[in-house]
Amino acid sequence: MSQVLNELVSLLSLEPIELGLFRGQSQDIGLGHVFGGQVMGQALSAARQTVKPGRMVHSFHAYFLRAGDEQQPIVYDVEIMRDGGSFSARRVKAIQKGQPIFYMTCSFQKPEAGFSHHASMPQVVGPEGLMDQHLLAMTMQDKVPPKILEAFVAEVPIEMRLVEPLDLIAPAVTEPVRHVWMRVNGSLPADTCVHEYLLAYASDFNFLVTAAQPHGVSLLTPGMRFATIDHAMWFHRPVNFNEWLLYSIDSPNAGGGRGFVRGQFFNQAAELVASTTQEGLMRYKGGK
Repeated sequence: MSQVLNELVSLLSLEPIELGLFRGQSQDIGLGHVFGGQVMGQALSAARQTVKPGRMVHSFHAYFLRAGDEQQPIVYDVEIMRDGGSFSARRVKAIQKGQPIFYMTCSFQKPEAGFSHHASMPQVVGPEGLMDQHLLAMTMQDKVPPKILEAFVAEVPIEMRLVEPLDLIAPAVTEPVRHVWMRVNGSLPADTCVHEYLLAYASDFNFLVTAAQPHGVSLLTPGMRFATIDHAMWFHRPVNFNEWLLYSIDSPNAGGGRGFVRGQFFNQAAELVASTTQEGLMRYKGGK
């Protein structure tokens, strides 16, 4: 396991405080606030520690209420809503400075056989030969402020390769579609839960920004602001994040200062392993 991946796995391994209460540390990845994927991964980790062994997460629904302080730890308060014969439901409140910054409701299920079908995987080129986002950032080193560049070129725990590379400095108007190959930078243990926490973390990358593509703006456009409002995720099949996964994203709508995006994760056997949706704030001070 690489050092940066080990640090991320440790970040998602929370400190128990007392029954139903956990503390997680925060990570500064250069956004000026806590990354939403970190909070989702930690909240899922907190909830899982209150569920009986053998039950796996199949969905979660989350709301982001306040921006988190990346310099402060986060306390996770897990409420046991129900433990039934097949399903367990939990609600998690993330707290900083005495105020809730995030809520998640999640559900776990014991393994069960049943009918099976899934969407077809998009026909795109494979990850081999594509530049990762680290190398793409190096091509912008003379165009972005040093602090931003430092965040982009630092070693990352999750490698990401865009099928359709985008110019973040002078973005062209394109269809609201994005395909990203992802895998961890290193090797994870077989524990399925860790793979799920990390996939929840990774699902917030390259997501809401897809809704900005038809408008010719990007994360680095001066005056552009993005912020997640809510995020939902469904786990359909076991996840192996040691192998490449294709994140297929589209945005069917933007309006009212909000963008809406959908995503699907496929493994290299072309199986749909997880689905995501998100709506977020998407404001441009220049008036677009």
